[in-house]
Amino acid sequence: MIEVTPSISLGESEIEEHFIRSPGSGGQKVNKTESAVQLRFNARRSPALSNAVFLRLKPLAGRRMTKDGVIVITANQFRTQELNRRDALDRLIALIREAATPPKYRRPTKPSKGAKQRRLDSKTRHGNLKKVRGRVRVD
Repeated sequence: MIEVTPSISLGESEIEEHFIRSPGSGGQKVNKTESAVQLRFNARRSPALSNAVFLRLKPLAGRRMTKDGVIVITANQFRTQELNRRDALDRLIALIREAATPPKYRRPTKPSKGAKQRRLDSKTRHGNLKKVRGRVRVD
């Protein structure tokens, strides 16, 4: 079990890993080794995620989520397969953790009477200052 938060734990069977060849330049060995990792996680069918978490996860994942609700993360930053596996899993966990925290709702407030009065006084002072300004006459 992979613990994401105290209430969310993912089973190892829910995560698919495919090893692919890493893009970019390299040496003689680059065309033979499959060091990049493509991690797939079906968020829509996962019993660990509630519907609310899934709906928050959708915009966070963006292009990494398919129409079917499968998150695809490709990691090829490191040279070794093991480090890329760890990186992909860490990125998935971070994404789910971010979606698991519900957004803070803003409670609408009104400005106080004193704040309104100070604002109006400031506007009046500024208007009077502009009114006093005039053309400079040469005598």
